[in-house]
Formats: sequence, structure tokens, C-alpha cells
Amino acid sequence: MPTPNEESATGPDAESAGDEAESTSRETAAEAGESLPREAIDDAERLTRLARNAIDDEETAAYEAERETLLEDHEYTARVRTEDDDVLVLHPKEWHDEDAGVIRTDRIDDLERAVEIPLEGAGDPDDWEAVDAANRALVEDVRAAHGEVHGDNAALLADFMGNHYAKPIESATVAELSEFRTEYVVRNAWPSDEQRDALERSIELVFETAGEPVPEYRSE
Repeated sequence: MPTPNEESATGPDAESAGDEAESTSRETAAEAGESLPREAIDDAERLTRLARNAIDDEETAAYEAERETLLEDHEYTARVRTEDDDVLVLHPKEWHDEDAGVIRTDRIDDLERAVEIPLEGAGDPDDWEAVDAANRALVEDVRAAHGEVHGDNAALLADFMGNHYAKPIESATVAELSEFRTEYVVRNAWPSDEQRDALERSIELVFETAGEPVPEYRSE
């Protein structure tokens, strides 16, 4: 938002003030190392998958526009990289040279602010929405039977399995559960102390509630 002085300025001075304000804003964001919140990442991925599964171009465009609006609030951009398997790439806006349409490596302050999410793979179903709905139903079953803490951890696992692998929770592999425990929860979620302490038991309860054996995910 411009300051009162900037609002009253006219001519070249106003343009200079605007450029300076934009530069200051970009530097402040870089210094803060602001990353995209987990909720925004999940929403961006959900909208991307909905766009990919849309039945017509107008529906696809609507989902993509909603994703763009979501990411604009956080000064991020989105694109789908298609060189190999499709990957959703989310980058801070200030990394881009909009005129040239490229990433300026000299503007990259912290590579961990970038987000890359595989959209394809052996476990990617045709009907992602149905899988996500089934995962959410399982979460509510866990919550009803075992309480809020285990329910909240089940929701984290549903986010991970649905958004990163597009698979039912109960089909999670040993490697995927290990990634969930050691990377996703640590780097991308913000569980409470109670959730952290209960995480191992929560995973067991999710599989027990689904009527499936618990994978031997403990390697320690």
C-alpha cells in the first residue's frame, strides 16, 4: 500500500517512489524468507488436480484462475513442468523476470522456498476427488473413535497421501510413510506437541480403523 507521500507525489518523482517501494517490499520478503504456507500448497495442488481432471476448457480455466488468485495473495507463481512426469512447480514471484519469462538466479534467496509436487506416477488415480473423499471419511472415522489429536494426525496423513501421491491412505508404502514421518511432518506441517507425541500411534490407528495391517514402517 503506498504511503501518503507517495499518493500525493506526481510525475517522475511518483514513479521513482513507486519503484523504490516495490524494491523495498521485495527485499523485505526476501530477508524474511517467507515460504508458502502448507494450506496454500495443498489448495494449489488440489486446484491443479481438479483442473487436470476437468471435462472442458472453461472448467479448467476456472480452476487455474482460482489457483492464480490464491497464490497471488502469497506472491507465488505456479506452472506445471512436463519434461518427464508432470510436476507442479511453485516459486516466489520475486524470482521471476516477467519481461523475459525466466527465473533470475541472482534473485533466488533460499531454494527451500520453492515447492515441487509430482502430479503423476503409478499411484495417480483417474478420480483423485473420489480418493480424497475416501481419505477424508477415514479421517473422520479416526477422529470419532479416537479423539481430536489422532484425528488431526490422520488429517495430516490424508493431506500427504492425497496431495503428494493421490493414493488411498491404506495403500501407503513403507517408503511413503517414512517420508511422511521424517520429511512432511517435520518440514511442511505444524503439529502440536501432543500430535508429535502421538504420531506413531495415530498412524497405527489409521490403518486399524481402515481394517488394514500396519506397514512395517519402523526401520529404527
